[in-house]
Amino acid sequence: MKGLTGKNVLITGATSGIGQAIAVRFASEGANVALNYRNDPDKLDQTKELIEQNCSQVKSCGGQAIPVEGDVSEPEDVVRMCQEVIKKLGSLDILINNAGFQKASPSHQIDIADFDKVIAVNLRGAYLCATEAIKHFLDTKRAGIIINVSSVHEIIPRPQYLSYSISKGGMENMTKTLALEYAPQGIRVNAIAPGATATPINDWQNNPEQQKEVERHIPMGRVGTSEEMAAITAFLASDDAAYITGQTLFIDGGLTLYADFLQPWSAGE
Repeated sequence: MKGLTGKNVLITGATSGIGQAIAVRFASEGANVALNYRNDPDKLDQTKELIEQNCSQVKSCGGQAIPVEGDVSEPEDVVRMCQEVIKKLGSLDILINNAGFQKASPSHQIDIADFDKVIAVNLRGAYLCATEAIKHFLDTKRAGIIINVSSVHEIIPRPQYLSYSISKGGMENMTKTLALEYAPQGIRVNAIAPGATATPINDWQNNPEQQKEVERHIPMGRVGTSEEMAAITAFLASDDAAYITGQTLFIDGGLTLYADFLQPWSAGE
């Protein structure tokens, strides 16, 4: 990808799943990566090992990989994280808002503390990180880039995951609003929306029968990989995507095409 070598990238939730794959991909493109994590040094070490292993096979590697501990739902942590990245790497060029989690519950029985936590991490945390990055971009007159990791559930309702769906729906509008507001300053804001992806957050990947049921609803007939999500993220951050802002790229094997309409059940022939 053009224009990623030497760039400084902060990736939230960088030690598992899609975030980990994004970290490995950006490092392979020659970027310096700041790996945000929370209370799990083993996963941090694993991510750094993956970066080292991958970089041993890729000529464009050579950047730094630094740890940045912090909870994105805590404003003080976010400020400290960004300051730490800028101090250690010299600047911040790209922010990847990936940190997030989900919790299942019938909508009328959601514990309000759980609801607030999902929104605080997935949406409020992304907002806090984005605004800190934008402050730096403006102060340094830098054409920075923000990429939010959303979900197909920003447009597809998901029963029993109401707070998660709300957080991703809000992320869609946040992406568009920030993109519009800061386009004149050369700041680009986009999002990716993964569909069913083989990551630790999805229990079905450990059950072949459950995975087959998931794949039955996907037009392309398979789930996605974290590496596929990372590749599109790298594209959106690259100079090849220099004229793209305010967009959400759905990476879902056709899931948002309403796979059940492959058969004409809704109308006569």
